[in-house]
Amino acid sequence: MLDIFSMTIKRFQQQRRIQVYLPRSYQLGEKKYPVLYMHDGQNVFRNDEAIGGVSLELESYLDATGLDVIVVAIDQNSEERKNEYCPWENGAYSQKFLGAESSSFGGKGKQYVEFIVEELKPSIDEKYRTIENQTAMAGISMGGLLTLYAACLYPTVFKNLYIFSGAFYANQEKMEDLLEATDLSAIRTLYMDCGTDEAGIGTFISKEFLASNHAIYEVVKRNFPAADFKVLEGEEHNYRSFQKRVQQLFSFLVNEVSL
Repeated sequence: MLDIFSMTIKRFQQQRRIQVYLPRSYQLGEKKYPVLYMHDGQNVFRNDEAIGGVSLELESYLDATGLDVIVVAIDQNSEERKNEYCPWENGAYSQKFLGAESSSFGGKGKQYVEFIVEELKPSIDEKYRTIENQTAMAGISMGGLLTLYAACLYPTVFKNLYIFSGAFYANQEKMEDLLEATDLSAIRTLYMDCGTDEAGIGTFISKEFLASNHAIYEVVKRNFPAADFKVLEGEEHNYRSFQKRVQQLFSFLVNEVSL
């Protein structure tokens, strides 16, 4: 079941649609549930409203599996996505991907994460039966960059992280520096992956995209040796590929104990 409402992001003075998946068991008792927060909300649950026409199809997946988890999906603002999902303005590293003459973007990621932690999460915890200290976050592409950034800012809030094909290149330098300076010991699960053909078979950008992910992972595992990084042979940067990995998003449920 999807519960859908709008909420004002005060820092941006803008309404944003929030979709909340409640498991079928939610109406049958007083049980509390862990929560997974996700970005790019239009592409999380259903194909009929997905940008590009293909979503993760999580509503169907969760209905079929019967997993006891609440999923909160925050719609993207397509015009501002690159600004909101990048904590800093893009740096020199990004010129490998975008060209030296590319326009700058980014810098609103901190405000966006603060909205989730200071406004959205308290509202969700008040409205629904959540286990407040069992909170995960997942993101794809720039949403993956933002997810790792959120973990650095709030490592005691987001303890299980899932990143598909992280577009770290936009803030590569700053992200590596932040990771070096962050204590990640409170995190329980940190999963990353990247396809070998993100931008097509054998392309320069595909190789650089994978190299960017490898570099981030090398910094991550120095602070969090249990981090998991998978290179996915032949996988590309699209939702058909991302769909294949949805089971991974809920691996944290295996080790969580309901309160």
